[in-house]
Amino acid sequence: MSENWTKENMPDLTGKVVIITGASSGLGLATATAMAQKNATVIVAVRNLQKGQAAINHIKTVCPTSNVKLMRLDLSDLDLIRSFADQFVHEYETLSILINNAGIMNTPYRLTSDGFESQFGCNHLGHFALTGLLLPRLLNTPSSRVVTVSSLVAHSASIRFDNLDGSKGYSGWKAYGQSKLANMMFARELNNKLSEHQLDTMSIACHPGFSNTNLMSFGSGKRANPLLRMISNLASQSADMGALPSLYSATALNISGGEYIGPDGRGGRKGYPKLDPIINKLYQTDISQKLWEVSEQLTGVIYKFEK
Repeated sequence: MSENWTKENMPDLTGKVVIITGASSGLGLATATAMAQKNATVIVAVRNLQKGQAAINHIKTVCPTSNVKLMRLDLSDLDLIRSFADQFVHEYETLSILINNAGIMNTPYRLTSDGFESQFGCNHLGHFALTGLLLPRLLNTPSSRVVTVSSLVAHSASIRFDNLDGSKGYSGWKAYGQSKLANMMFARELNNKLSEHQLDTMSIACHPGFSNTNLMSFGSGKRANPLLRMISNLASQSADMGALPSLYSATALNISGGEYIGPDGRGGRKGYPKLDPIINKLYQTDISQKLWEVSEQLTGVIYKFEK
């Protein structure tokens, strides 16, 4: 891995179609902007169309010749996920890169429209369903990639299969950690299945370290309180830096699939992209395969690994 890899190291992405969930702000917007600057066709997939349009306006200001499109995606609603996938498949023949970036963090207890605990439902199940529904386009695109964004919080989390809906006790932070560990396990398990079927689509997990984004609003959409913002500003890195692991995972030529990419600084909190081997300790085959089965059952999305 190159020393101090930055977005300038990205290859040209002309002809590549990219979907980035949660691209209206923070890491997602930084990722979308960088890819647009490298000539990708970027789908800004967001729940709030007004914020999404503001994001596109920003990208156009930075890169007037960019090819960006706004599409509505609500990861907390399976029907709307299916609608998004149907629209995309109707309009696009290929999908080179899917970045599962959107997320909510440490929210009060609530359920999605499908009855899932909101963080597990949005952060994991929503992306699981989306990826499965878009899999035919990914498999028909040479050397396509799925990048799923996890978190440092996942490193000390666990999956509670007996309480996925939070009905037996709820902690916002534990639920968030569970959802991000699920993201990591999903990414590795997906790559394993792609490899088993000898497909050239790759799945990679990454984490942004401690980045200064609007996740600090804890899902409210409002700015975090001044104390939290001050702490975040002192301890965190910028969204542009936090986006580098996603960009590296999506475009670096030495990625082979199944990696976990994070910042190279102390504790993985800040820095430039590097391979983080902790996934080899956190990934457990039996738990990951059970999570996959449960996710298919809950979402009704069954993966078909055939072109």
